[in-house]
Amino acid sequence: MIAHVILFRPRPDLTPEHRRAVLEAFTAAVTSAPTVRRVRMGRRVRHGRPGYEQMMREDLEFAAVIEFDDLAGLTAYLDHPAHAAAGEHFTSSGAIALAYDYEMVETSAAHTLL
Repeated sequence: MIAHVILFRPRPDLTPEHRRAVLEAFTAAVTSAPTVRRVRMGRRVRHGRPGYEQMMREDLEFAAVIEFDDLAGLTAYLDHPAHAAAGEHFTSSGAIALAYDYEMVETSAAHTLL
């Protein structure tokens, strides 16, 4: 399985309408691309415990994880016109937007990643 991980902090000057437009573009991208298998989104949680939370250099408020069966599925999604439209929104409305792709396996198969 391939996980497309997006970390995002919107620009502070975005209006609620612009934030909704970003979400709508993202939703359109993940629902119109047939290779998307699962999508999960979240907002950062802070627990206040000392340690790693204070070491993070950037505060990335939102995360999304989009799952695909394989690399071909991810590539098809990245080439999809709806993804291009969502990418434009993320680029124009993000103070910081990062995207990383990972091959994911069950713990019992983690040795195959080495």
